[in-house]
Amino acid sequence: METARHGDVLFVLLGAIMVLAMHAGFAFLELGTVRGKNQVNALVKILTDFGVSTLAYFFVGYSVAYGTSFMVGADHLVAANGYELTKFFFLLTFAAAIPAIVSGGIAERARFYPQLLATALLVGIVYPFFEGIAWNGHYGVQDWLAGHFGAAFHDFAGSVVVHAVGGWIGLAAVVLLGARRGRYHKDGGIASHPPSSIPFLALGAWILTVGWFGFNVMSAQTLDHISGLVAVNSLMAMVGGTLVALVLGRNDPGFVHNGPLAGLVAVCAGSDLMHPVGALATGAVAGALFVYLFPIVQNRWRIDDVLGVWPLHGLCGAWGGIAAGIFGLKALGGLGGVTFLSQLSGTLLGVVVALVGGFAVYGAIKALVGIRLDQEAEFNGADLSIHKISATPERDPVL
Repeated sequence: METARHGDVLFVLLGAIMVLAMHAGFAFLELGTVRGKNQVNALVKILTDFGVSTLAYFFVGYSVAYGTSFMVGADHLVAANGYELTKFFFLLTFAAAIPAIVSGGIAERARFYPQLLATALLVGIVYPFFEGIAWNGHYGVQDWLAGHFGAAFHDFAGSVVVHAVGGWIGLAAVVLLGARRGRYHKDGGIASHPPSSIPFLALGAWILTVGWFGFNVMSAQTLDHISGLVAVNSLMAMVGGTLVALVLGRNDPGFVHNGPLAGLVAVCAGSDLMHPVGALATGAVAGALFVYLFPIVQNRWRIDDVLGVWPLHGLCGAWGGIAAGIFGLKALGGLGGVTFLSQLSGTLLGVVVALVGGFAVYGAIKALVGIRLDQEAEFNGADLSIHKISATPERDPVL
């Protein structure tokens, strides 16, 4: 038993490290997508957001979700080989994905410290409120769903709990923040802001893709629950999203490198239930959703979501929650134990919590201290305005 617990600690710790590495992927994906004058800000935001997320989740959020406080003696913390601590570390990396997701939507015009305040509130209160409902049975919601629809809401690795919640919070933040200055013209024209570095964008996508196998597989949280099905389903969804994005996106590298992410977002919820063909279909639909909706959101609806976090995480995450109730059914080759209505209901609840929480947090901060850079600071770029340095100095220093 002792050896098994040691193995669980190591297993979850390795998962935490892999998901921690994904935050480098968030950083480089944003760095490669934003304009050159905002690259430093992209890197600094993700790292400092993670630091604030750690404190918020350690002191408040983890207790909100699981009722566990770490404000006890170290002798209690090391009980069971410190498994609860490594579980905290693992789940923290999920919680910290919320501000990392939002960061991509509000890039290039958000104030720095108000965003850190938003991070603390989101990771300390909003996210763990729904996390506790979905993963810890709070408020009797899961029991109600099981009693009325035949099964509880199932989200194995966070299609809804993490990605949809992050994406819909991001939508609220983007709407309240407004578009980048000069992005949309009064005459109907739209300014083009192409990615600053396709290689960095691709690097970010690859880091996220590799780390995602820790995100999904290690969500088992103990060695005796590890499943090769989760790994293969993640692989198939990644491939489905990639190839559909390649075809529908007409070889656009931005779509190609976001395609696998869309597939992986969608498969999280049902990766432990679906047949690999079902996972392939789930990823393919997610890739199509992103390619189709990203230009509509940007150009027709004029929502200046810089990295497309709402279609990628918000909508593909919601699709993943629902897809688990389709391809997880035994009739479609899955393992069963889910129902479509429970998946739909749980997904909609996650969306509502995210929207209400996102508008409340960013609305309050906007009213009290403001969330947007002034016109001059935005024109000069967040790198010089906030961090007093550019990513690529234009000349050598004078000796």
